Amino acid sequence: MGRRSQEDRDAVTVEIGFALVSAAFLAAAAFVAVAAPTVYLDLPRTAEHLLDRIGAVVAAVVFVARLVDVLWGFPRRGSRRPAATHGPQAPSQPSQPGRTSPDS
Repeated sequence: MGRRSQEDRDAVTVEIGFALVSAAFLAAAAFVAVAAPTVYLDLPRTAEHLLDRIGAVVAAVVFVARLVDVLWGFPRRGSRRPAATHGPQAPSQPSQPGRTSPDS
């Protein structure tokens, strides 16, 4: 395995950050969705405690699932990028409409 370029390392760092932030957001939303009835309804203490526990478990599962989903898909998405080339690229199309490319 060759050395990674700074661009590749930056891409991995950004992807990990995105995975963590989006997973935390979705986990918080899942917890609120499950535990919200405890705020708005007059439930027995055991039911409130149970919903809080279930919400915490659901939030943990959602967090891990989102994290794995984003990070597992990263190498496949990254491989679709065109290979980086160094130096100027010759245009694949003529620069002016109606004219042919000089190497045709």
